[in-house]
Amino acid sequence: MYTQVWAKYLPIIKILLKKSINADQELPLNRIDFEKLGIARKAGYKFTIIFEDGKAANTIGGIQLARDLATVLLENNDTKYLFKHNTYEVTLTTKFVLLITNKTKNPVPLPTAEPEENTSVED
Repeated sequence: MYTQVWAKYLPIIKILLKKSINADQELPLNRIDFEKLGIARKAGYKFTIIFEDGKAANTIGGIQLARDLATVLLENNDTKYLFKHNTYEVTLTTKFVLLITNKTKNPVPLPTAEPEENTSVED
């Protein structure tokens, strides 16, 4: 139900996951994106997902919003790699702010792509 909304935020979340190696990150979300899909509670929803060993390590049970976020993140190769090698805590506050904390003592960054060799022929 909420996977499209989370997919919209995925590029930003990936950047913040990478940056969280150095410091905790915050992403204010647009409440209207979620209200359009049925979240009418003024207080919003609050949940925490712990990603460890490439999966959601805690029970997110009946919170569809949390399950859909976990699904979107675990289906992405970059975030899946980060979750496999690091422990993250991802929290949504009642004010629709996503907090991202890397809990790993020695975090492993996402590998960078190897630079391509210059194969052009000079005149």
